[in-house]
Amino acid sequence: MTEQNPLPSQVAPQVSAASALIGDPSQFGRVAEDGTVYVRTSSGEKAVGSYPGKSAEEALAYFVRKFEALASEVALTAARITSGAMVPDDAYEAVKKLRQQVRELNGVGDLDALAASVEQIEPLIEGHREKFEAKKEAEAAAKAARREQVLVEKEKIVAEAESLALSESWKATGERLKTLLDEWKSAPRLDKKTDGDLWKRFSASRNKFDKRRRTHFASLEATATVVSAAKIAIVEEAEKLSKSTDWVATARRFKALMDSWKAAGRGKPKDDAKLWARFKVAQDSFFAAKNADLEKREVSMGANLEKREALLPKIEALVPFTDVKAAKNEFRELMREWEKIGITPRDKRAAMDARVHAVESAIKEAEAELWRKSDPAAKARATDVVAQLSSAIENYEATAAKAKAAGNEKKAKEALESAEARKVWLAEAQKNLAEFS
Repeated sequence: MTEQNPLPSQVAPQVSAASALIGDPSQFGRVAEDGTVYVRTSSGEKAVGSYPGKSAEEALAYFVRKFEALASEVALTAARITSGAMVPDDAYEAVKKLRQQVRELNGVGDLDALAASVEQIEPLIEGHREKFEAKKEAEAAAKAARREQVLVEKEKIVAEAESLALSESWKATGERLKTLLDEWKSAPRLDKKTDGDLWKRFSASRNKFDKRRRTHFASLEATATVVSAAKIAIVEEAEKLSKSTDWVATARRFKALMDSWKAAGRGKPKDDAKLWARFKVAQDSFFAAKNADLEKREVSMGANLEKREALLPKIEALVPFTDVKAAKNEFRELMREWEKIGITPRDKRAAMDARVHAVESAIKEAEAELWRKSDPAAKARATDVVAQLSSAIENYEATAAKAKAAGNEKKAKEALESAEARKVWLAEAQKNLAEFS
């Protein structure tokens, strides 16, 4: 059986009387031989019920618990009124309900004391009206703060929409405006006028962007014919050049035609695809013939390949190095010799270039690392981290010493653990700082 909750000080005497039954339930009730449970009141005994199949002690305890449950509700109501958690109208209604429950209670306990406790609650209501009013004001302030927050959020949405009205990132901006519209719809409503004014600004920005976007794409449609004519001229020239054997000049001209194609802009996708297919056929035809001619010069390319294969070990021998500057200068000289060698077979070129690139990358990485270790700003940041961690460790150790002296072992332990954790960080920070020259 659990003890009932204490009431506020104003109703404490009655609660004490009701609580006394916990030690001796028979003080306020009894169980007759036929199993009927009676409660004793100032008006005499009253039958409250029976608990078939249970012992007299269990039956009596059952009806004691019913009394205790109502006594706890009385205490809770008084506490809520005292704390200002109930508005006056609800409080009066709660007292009215408690009176009715006490009158109709079939429980064992000091019913007279419980009834008196209920009667002592009502005077608390007026006594704590200031708390009710304060709570009401607080709720009003919270509502106003929430309104202000919603207003700020909607103002932010509108401001961003207005900033996007002149954007020319048509796809990204269109998607962003859709997201802003979803955010607007999900935001709580403000008063009708404020919401209406903000919506007008938001809607005007969206309409402005949509109008500009429609105008833009209408303009693209109008220029599609011009773009198509320019690309037709490019394709016709490419088809004429596809039979040329002036490899160098024609290759350059094909590059220029490619640049002209890009500069012509976008036409209708379907027309662009057809014209591009014709251009690609002409270009591929020329370069296929050029490559076929190149294969005839395999003999000279073979000799060039031998020269580069002989030069590669010298280049790769630069790694590893201790003097970055010296390695860079020597690499530069070797690359001059490398560039003087003529063309080599295409299937060998990529692998050889990759080996050269590996050496070049190693030199560049070493240069970058050298700069990083000599960067004053980075060194200053590393020094600052070490200083901050050292200071934090001293503070935590001082806190631990004070806490231990004061007998607060828990706080001392927590402070020492914090200090130890930062010592690990400090060691790493000192290691990083030591890398700077």
